[in-house]
Amino acid sequence: MSAEATESDLSEDERRGLELVRETRGVHQSEFWKELDVSSRKGSRIASKLEEKGFVEREETVHEGNTTYLITPVIDERELDFSLLMAGEMLSPFVGEEEVDAQSDAFSQWIMNLAYEDQIDAEPEPEPEPEPEGEF
Repeated sequence: MSAEATESDLSEDERRGLELVRETRGVHQSEFWKELDVSSRKGSRIASKLEEKGFVEREETVHEGNTTYLITPVIDERELDFSLLMAGEMLSPFVGEEEVDAQSDAFSQWIMNLAYEDQIDAEPEPEPEPEPEGEF
């Protein structure tokens, strides 16, 4: 994303377009302008501006027999929170697997680690001991 471009710099149509792309996690440009209720020419300009400003990526593709672009949001990796996939030092067994048996040992162990973390987080911290008064 360009250092100067922020969402506050976007026009109303560009904001609506960016919101649509983020909500759908990707939309074909041939559908993009229809969803925004603008002309195909204006939709193309909006998509181009969003790409220029670094908010979306456009990749040429074929959709319903026509050449168009797939518009996808650019994800800032600094905003990703992988802690939701972790239980202690264990990564979720669902990451990278097509199917995971919820009855498997790996899944059970991961859930137990989550429960153990919650138990530790719920314990109150001990009060610090007051320092003795007097001269040293």
